[in-house]
Amino acid sequence: MKTEKDTGKLFYRLDEVSRIAELEPKIIERWEKEFPFLHAGQAGGGQKIFRQRDLDIILRLKELLVKEGLTLAGAKRKIQEEYEGRSAEKLHPDRLKKALVEVRAELQNLAASLKKKPPRL
Repeated sequence: MKTEKDTGKLFYRLDEVSRIAELEPKIIERWEKEFPFLHAGQAGGGQKIFRQRDLDIILRLKELLVKEGLTLAGAKRKIQEEYEGRSAEKLHPDRLKKALVEVRAELQNLAASLKKKPPRL
């Protein structure tokens, strides 16, 4: 049996997400503010829209909070592990600075090469 989650839709309106997840829109909006990995967009008419990934995260959050009884902080950590992978390894400030300097130099070289006029044929 095909569920609404499997419809292949690209975007869902807030009211659709609310109905599918069986959550009040206020709760979803509060979670959106609380969890930075939820990214609702705006449709042309100003309606809030969510991607399939956001719907999956909302459904997983509900499961973690309601069924598994995790706290918001615990659910946040679990979602980040599941959807974003392990958090990036912290870099020593000197290594980070060196990497940024290298990236800046590469960008400056790229910008300089783009400013050159192409040869005429």
